[in-house]
Amino acid sequence: MKFKFGVASAFLLAALVVLGASAGMAQDKAATDKEATALAKATQNPVADLTTIPVQFNFFSGGDLGAQTLSQINVQPVMPLVINEKWNVIARTIIPFVSIPLSSGERSSGIADIQEQLFFTPAKPGSIIWGIGPQLSLPTATNTLLATGQVALGPTAVVLGMPGNFVVGALVNNVWRIAGDDQTTEINQFLFQPFINLNLARGWALSTSPVITANWSAPSGEEWTVPIGLGISKVDRIGARPVSLALQYYHLAEHPSGGADDQWRFVFSLLYPKAKPPQPHQEAPKQ
Repeated sequence: MKFKFGVASAFLLAALVVLGASAGMAQDKAATDKEATALAKATQNPVADLTTIPVQFNFFSGGDLGAQTLSQINVQPVMPLVINEKWNVIARTIIPFVSIPLSSGERSSGIADIQEQLFFTPAKPGSIIWGIGPQLSLPTATNTLLATGQVALGPTAVVLGMPGNFVVGALVNNVWRIAGDDQTTEINQFLFQPFINLNLARGWALSTSPVITANWSAPSGEEWTVPIGLGISKVDRIGARPVSLALQYYHLAEHPSGGADDQWRFVFSLLYPKAKPPQPHQEAPKQ
């Protein structure tokens, strides 16, 4: 597995400092170990009844990019909505801002196509948690290198379990072009994201969640992107606000021509857990 110094390693150092500082600032205010672990496991569940606003920073370098860095920032608000007593729908929007290095030394930056995911999931799940629904891709790209001009639609699903301190599962989807520009390469995109999280004390966790993709419209041998790696995360508080910080590194063992070898991912998430109902006041027993 390659390790490259420079922007990525400097970012790693800065992120670790932030993680340590956050833990130090919140030491006196942190929830109990049990509460911190429960909240950490909720953040690892894509269909949890938890409102979150994650911002994911991805940096790609090495391989055919050489010393250049491609960056992708995903803003991914997640909103649980109640349908009835038996069902919830989890709405997840993915807004990607991508900056691509050019051979001229300049960069092409802008928004790529926005994705909308809806997961219908039981309001009271059992030991196996699941959600299923549609995924919609909208032709919103302002970055001309990434513009498809197409509307794409397909199914998405997630399934997971929480044995002991683990959260283990997978998310999968595929979208196909249903309308729009037929002069650009037709969208036929597959995504598979397995995830394994081992929760430790005080909201810390070790995790891996590689985003494995296949572009079925690409030439033979150019379809797959397969990352391999792991990372660390921490649920804590900044002031009164629960937050999650995560840092991961992946080596792209398989990727199309022109792609990177290395990926660094840093995620900062604001968490909005539901307030606990007030405990009823209990009077002292009369003597």
